This record gives sequence, C-alpha cells and structure tokens, in this order.
Amino acid sequence: MKYILIFDHPYTLSASNNQPHHRSYSAAVAKQTIDYLTDKGNTVDVIDLHQDRFDPVMHEEDLTAWRTKVPISAQVDNYFERLKVADEIIFIFPIWWELMPAMTKGFIDKAFSKNRAVSMHPRVVLEKNPVIRIFTIAGTPTFLYRLKYGNPIMKAMATGTFKKIGLKKIKWHNFNAEDESPQKRQADLAQIQKYLS
Repeated sequence: MKYILIFDHPYTLSASNNQPHHRSYSAAVAKQTIDYLTDKGNTVDVIDLHQDRFDPVMHEEDLTAWRTKVPISAQVDNYFERLKVADEIIFIFPIWWELMPAMTKGFIDKAFSKNRAVSMHPRVVLEKNPVIRIFTIAGTPTFLYRLKYGNPIMKAMATGTFKKIGLKKIKWHNFNAEDESPQKRQADLAQIQKYLS
C-alpha cells in the first residue's frame, strides 16, 4: 500500500533519536510508524513540513489563487500530487492549546483548496478515497480532551474538513506521553501496529 505521512514538529523527524534538548515524542511516533509500515512492504512518502520550510500563512496572493482556482505554489502542487496517489494519509503532530500547530492548519488550507475539487456536488478532492489517520501527542489526558474540550481536533479535521470532501474513513489516536513513564512510552511505540489497523 501507498502511505503518505505529514509530520509537523519544529525539531523535524531528526528529533526521533531522543537527544537532550532536541527530542520529540511526535518524531518518535512518526519514525516508529514509518519503520513498521516499510518493514511490512509498504511505501511511505514523508512530508516533513518544517524540514521543507513550508509557509503555512495564507497570504493575499495565495487567497486570490485559492479563489480563482489556480495553483498556489509549486510546493503545494507537489504535495497534492503526492496525496492523490495515497491509500492512506497519516497526520502526526503535537496538540498545542487543544489544536493542531500552524503548519498542519496551513497545509490543510493550501493543499485542499477549491481548485482541487474534481466534482462539487458532492465535493470530491481525492478520488482514491484514502483512509485518514491522525496521531496526536498531548499533555491533556485523552478522556479530559474529549470530555472538557469536546475533542476539537476531530471536530476540525474529521467533521469540519475531511467529511466535507467525501473522506469518511477517519481514525484518531492520542498519545499522552507527557504523563507516562519512559517505559510506558516505549511500550506504546512498540505497539504502534495497534493504531495502524
């Protein structure tokens, strides 16, 4: 199968090596996901937004391009062509202030723009109808994130974005690494296949 993984963390995927002052559990989850999928014979295309120096801001000229259905940039066109061939799309990012970081939001704003639709009623953007997986890493415990905050990630990404463009196979898992022991974090990583089925 063809997977595409969109990774958003300022330290980039290089932070998966657990080096002091340059480590990220988000990167560790991404690396474990990539390793597991490739070991099973799948192909994994990785978009590391910070490594790519992606600009998430919708500038005036970007919005004009979006509204007039012309390409926003060569980089965004490249991203979209890679999304089109994927059987599954995996987003991995930390939750900050209960939402996704700016890079992920900007990626969605730009890659899924109006000019991408192949039909409007209903709106279809990706004809292959890929599975969407969202792996988040948060300090807020998952039950509290659902109960107190109402699960804003799934409201924004599943209901507010992907279901609107006909993508309904959406799965979410949140890792509470901040509250776990190092042993539990490693155990969660070792069981990544549970969240990829």
